[in-house]
Amino acid sequence: MTSEIKITPLGAGQDVGRSCILLTIGGKNLMLDCGMHMGYNDERRFPDFSYITNEENERLTEHLDCVIISHFHLDHCGALPYMSEMVGYDGPIYMTHPTKAICPILLEDYRKITVERKGEENFFTSEMIKNCMKKVVAVNLHETKQVDEELEIKPYYAGHVLGAAMFHIKVGQQSVVYTGDYNMTPDRHLGAAWIDKCRPDLLITESTYATTIRDSKRCRERDFLKKVHDCVEKGGKVLIPVFALGRAQELCILLESYWDRMNIKVPIYFSLGLTEKANHYYKLFITWTSQKIKKTFVQRNMFEFKHIKPFDRAYIDNPGPMVVFATPGMLHAGLSLQIFKRWAPNDHNMVIMPGYCVAGTVGHKILNGARKLELENKQILDVKLSVQYMSFSAHADAKGIMQLISQCEPRNVMLVHGEAAKMDFLKNKIQQEFGIDCYKPANGETVTIETIHNIQVDIPLPLLKREASKTGLLPPDVKRPRVLHGALVMRGNRLQIIDPSQALKEMGVDEHHLRFTSTIAIEEDGPTNKAAEKIYQLVKRKMKDFPIHYSSDGSISISDSVLIQVSGDDDEAKSVLVSWSHQDEDIGSFLLQLLREDPSLVQAV
Repeated sequence: MTSEIKITPLGAGQDVGRSCILLTIGGKNLMLDCGMHMGYNDERRFPDFSYITNEENERLTEHLDCVIISHFHLDHCGALPYMSEMVGYDGPIYMTHPTKAICPILLEDYRKITVERKGEENFFTSEMIKNCMKKVVAVNLHETKQVDEELEIKPYYAGHVLGAAMFHIKVGQQSVVYTGDYNMTPDRHLGAAWIDKCRPDLLITESTYATTIRDSKRCRERDFLKKVHDCVEKGGKVLIPVFALGRAQELCILLESYWDRMNIKVPIYFSLGLTEKANHYYKLFITWTSQKIKKTFVQRNMFEFKHIKPFDRAYIDNPGPMVVFATPGMLHAGLSLQIFKRWAPNDHNMVIMPGYCVAGTVGHKILNGARKLELENKQILDVKLSVQYMSFSAHADAKGIMQLISQCEPRNVMLVHGEAAKMDFLKNKIQQEFGIDCYKPANGETVTIETIHNIQVDIPLPLLKREASKTGLLPPDVKRPRVLHGALVMRGNRLQIIDPSQALKEMGVDEHHLRFTSTIAIEEDGPTNKAAEKIYQLVKRKMKDFPIHYSSDGSISISDSVLIQVSGDDDEAKSVLVSWSHQDEDIGSFLLQLLREDPSLVQAV
């Protein structure tokens, strides 16, 4: 059976940011993530939802069966209240319990920055965030969630950030795995992503680091600590832009233990309020963390830091060295950008970018060597501080992506959430190594994948035994289809072939028997019973596995439903009548062929 799967990225197609993938599978329409783009402040910030609706005032609910959110990062969930409350969607939104808890906090934080500080209008409100979250259905890891009678989803651990999940989506025999963002190597506070050998028709995977194979984690950590230590020892200030949860906790644990070991007294600060919130959620969802944190949690909570204190905006111009973790991570807005503007003109200071920066953000510009930045008020900012990039990003590298493909064995792969040139490299590598098709659609481009599946049908043992009893007659040929007489019925969501008489009985329909009769003339002299005896011996010899009965009236019966009757006068040609039921069509056909072709009978057709 051939069917299709259709995929259209509305965001993250040959781009990082604004993840939003439309998936049509088995007649169901799903939206995978609903993110915003950090690099834009105009209409390009959110996905173009008019692609889904046909008319201007039409609601998305008419076109979508469900929405799935992989994790709480804004490039994966930032457009959610806009989509549900302003464009109009009333259906279910699926995410894990930690994502459901943390998502509204980050959405509200982002709303405040956009509306209250930048004065933007036509933006979602706090009430809209609350109403949007009421539509959320939380799911547990490895729990199969039945969206409706045909569509089911199952989340798998993705690492990356607290609560991040990959989703296995299944309709009938068709299936797709959507990874969201994931990390195949464990770190200090989260475990590695894992999925079973589910062999989906399509794996849709992020490809942020499609061409990167990371160096030793230990070397990176040592390099990071040395850079921070060297800067503060010379009296400089270190800014580390981070997202509230994720790499922030990883680097805090790293610096906390180093400060302890080296007995350093320089203050370390974290954005006010976020430390407490982060600790609260890591305690609440301790089962989502790494094995080490789970084991030591009772004796010591690794998220309660001795050296790291809440940051106050008044500290920005404090003299002397300090280390500050500030949000957001790409320097596109908020406190991290405010601190950066103040510290950038001093060459004693340093900014360490620990993760990927989307094109258009200040982070992306300075990583690409920009030393003069035009600010919103048309002023030019001289960037004299040291700019360092150290990949502590919790995304899979090229090796990790190949590892995931090996793990789940998909029939096709699609790359999203990456740069086009890097995708080309990885696409060729996947096609060469695994011998499967790989796609990399741009935003608005639809890919159609044909899937071929065998339909599984249950056959009861008595029916198989009846067929097996005919093997002496027509041995099965593996290269040719075999006719099986039965009734095809649907029981629940499974197909079954049962005996027609049983099907009729279950339906309350009277059974009618259909018989076929054919006559062959043979030039066989002598008494009729002699001709009948000759045919009986022939049939007995050729059909050893069947119960054959020779009656006193000269008739021959096979398997209770096939009858051979010889008639005609002595010393004349004889007529051989062969009669069989519709269930024994192959026996009847075989007998006719046997009687016509056997050389021991003198034939006259």
